[in-house]
Amino acid sequence: MKIVHIITRLILGGAQENTLITCRLLAERGHDVTLVTGPALGPEGDLYEQARGRKFKLAVIDELRRQINPLYDAAAYFRLRKLLAALRPDIVHTHSAKAGIVGRFAAHALKGDWAPQRPAVVHTIHGLAFHPYQSTLLNRFYIAIEKYAAKRTDFFISVAEAMTEQAKAAGVGLDKPFATAYSAIEENDFLRPIPHKRRQDFRREYHIPQDAVVLITIARLFMLKGHEYIIESAVKLSRRFGKAIWLFVGDGILTERLKQKIKTLNLEDRFRFTGLLRPEQIPLAIQSSDILVHCSLREGLARSLPQAMLCAKPAVSFDVDGAREVVNDNTGRLIEPKNVAQLTEACAELIESAVLRQKLGKAARDAVKEKFAPLAMVDIIEGTYKRLIQAQC
Repeated sequence: MKIVHIITRLILGGAQENTLITCRLLAERGHDVTLVTGPALGPEGDLYEQARGRKFKLAVIDELRRQINPLYDAAAYFRLRKLLAALRPDIVHTHSAKAGIVGRFAAHALKGDWAPQRPAVVHTIHGLAFHPYQSTLLNRFYIAIEKYAAKRTDFFISVAEAMTEQAKAAGVGLDKPFATAYSAIEENDFLRPIPHKRRQDFRREYHIPQDAVVLITIARLFMLKGHEYIIESAVKLSRRFGKAIWLFVGDGILTERLKQKIKTLNLEDRFRFTGLLRPEQIPLAIQSSDILVHCSLREGLARSLPQAMLCAKPAVSFDVDGAREVVNDNTGRLIEPKNVAQLTEACAELIESAVLRQKLGKAARDAVKEKFAPLAMVDIIEGTYKRLIQAQC
């Protein structure tokens, strides 16, 4: 099959890693795959290095940007449509909000450009553009656009059952088929034990005592990622547990604000910031830690949850979106969003007991090992493509 994937930005992120794995494995299976993306603008780094030198082709459209801009968006639409007309794909598969809108409109408009039948259009929901933490007007605007784009979509793939439920609850794609394909992780990188010395060296690099209990958070330092709740919980936890250290992995526009809040609370000696880490460094960071804490208020299914679980680390997470599909009482602790008291007690329980951490971590690894395997995800995606093409014949 001739397949085109479109994603807004190839930054360091779960949707981007997911898309790269999909393109790589589809190309290795003999399909003709092209990945189209916009420039990786912003503080989140980029994954161009991982995309180059593969069996799939890479095309960058400079006008494809995350922010809404009518001039850029119109230019991106016409450039995409021209590129797709030249490539003549059987499948156009879009990811993320902006590329999902512009890409689906461009693909749907191709009917008659080279054949009576337009390409089949697939869209993956990694996370929804609309959510309860935005203004009512903006929420309705995004829902209206997604409903309109859904009419130009043949099939939806969700990274969690929760994404399908939320889309349908908003009236998006009610007459369209959906499938769930959990976002694949290069599992061997996380399952393979990292030598003790390397883990010691990692702790040394960030001035973390070797006997500390490390609570790691892997997320952009950005709005709605919940770092402020973790800091608030640390006020009480730091008094109860002298060996607890919090490690923030990531970068973003809130970095200085969060550091200032930590300083104001006199917790500077308890927090460490790594800044951006490359994907290949994430397994080391997790295996050098003890507990994954994730307090984002909106997330399709946070990639850091199964990553930590593959490393046999228990996870503490707010009960949002797809988190409950991996985190439960057997694998960690699922807590009410924004509930700092629950967050504090859940973390305290795990800080106190290494035996409990080990028990939950082992169960967590067993729970996600097959669910997030790359081949499992790509089998679902490739099967979807084949059914769509057969339906067109």
